[in-house]
Amino acid sequence: MEMKKRITLELRNRAPEKVTELVLDNCRSSNGEIEGLNESFKELEFLSMANVELTSLARLPTLSKLRKLELSDNIISGGLEVLAEKCPNLTYLNLSGNKIKDLSTVEALQNLKNLKSLDLFNCEITNLEDYRESVFELLHQITYLDGFDQEDNEAPDSEEEEDEEGDEDDDEEEDEAGPPGEYEEDDDEDDGGSDLGEGEEEEEEVGLSYLMKEEIQDEEDDDDYIEEKGDEEEEGVQGEKRKRDPEDEGEEEDD
Repeated sequence: MEMKKRITLELRNRAPEKVTELVLDNCRSSNGEIEGLNESFKELEFLSMANVELTSLARLPTLSKLRKLELSDNIISGGLEVLAEKCPNLTYLNLSGNKIKDLSTVEALQNLKNLKSLDLFNCEITNLEDYRESVFELLHQITYLDGFDQEDNEAPDSEEEEDEEGDEDDDEEEDEAGPPGEYEEDDDEDDGGSDLGEGEEEEEEVGLSYLMKEEIQDEEDDDDYIEEKGDEEEEGVQGEKRKRDPEDEGEEEDD
């Protein structure tokens, strides 16, 4: 009872027209329906009602966009013909663990033209001789029965398929992204920037050469100054030598 109230409260607090996936597992149905689940869920694509004690699908709301329906572990024994009317776009139907016993019950699914996968595991019908061959012959539109095709190839995981499709779409977008013109414009912009840089370099070179000339002149002036200074120092040294010569001679005579 508490589970039922909680699920009902969640349904009321959400905008039904925006819901695409709804899981009501282990909720308890009342008279073949779950309170709060109605036709306002127009965008619903996935609905799971496992173990909710459903005995019939007569009160199932019309859900035209529903693609996957989980009804495992209920008490459904017939009345499957309503699915073609209320959920005409079903591609996956799980009826495992229900009370389905014979092929005539399954025959009602022939009008589900888009149905690709059907699960009847743990139903009494699986005990029939040539069960798989009979169901595939009866329902030509399905590809997988209880998770395997007619050649016993396992059905791919639906989530893996979606991931692979998403990766392919991303690769295509990367290949198509960006028209060639954008790259050409970028190249033109780079060329323009390089021309401007050359002009600036020329100005810098002119300025540097001018400064270098001034530095050369300054260095020449400094060299002249050093040479003049060097001559003066040499003259001073020679003068000192001249002054010392007589003294040195006198000392030699004393010796």
